[in-house]
Amino acid sequence: MEKYLVSACLAGVNCTYRGDSNLHPKVVELFQTGCAWLVCPEQLGGLPTPRPPAEILGNKILMKDGRDVTKNFVRGAQEALRLAKLLNIKKAILKQRSPSCGYGQIYDGSHSGKIIAGMGVTATLLQENGIEIISEDKLNSIFL
Repeated sequence: MEKYLVSACLAGVNCTYRGDSNLHPKVVELFQTGCAWLVCPEQLGGLPTPRPPAEILGNKILMKDGRDVTKNFVRGAQEALRLAKLLNIKKAILKQRSPSCGYGQIYDGSHSGKIIAGMGVTATLLQENGIEIISEDKLNSIFL
């Protein structure tokens, strides 16, 4: 049975910056079968829920109110990687466009809703350590 590290918000955990979830039925199915291990890198990094939205701008991650939360995001990414290694997980299903979990697309740092090519901190760290990243928008084609 293959195991996946997954963004907790996709399984219905209310951990987004807004305090809600991004429920995805395929992730719920994986979780119910014991194949999904849930992580919220923002919470693992010590950020509260809810919280102001954050976006990557250059080498920093800034909340909309200007606070630099880069260290929180890096710490959360490191904890997610530690869990993946502990459980010998080789694949991760992550929330698209998130400054932590975004894979292929992230917001541009202006807090204006503009999307650019890029990767979140956790997605980058996991991929650098050999973990395959699957973004939520690919789930329906992978898990029929």
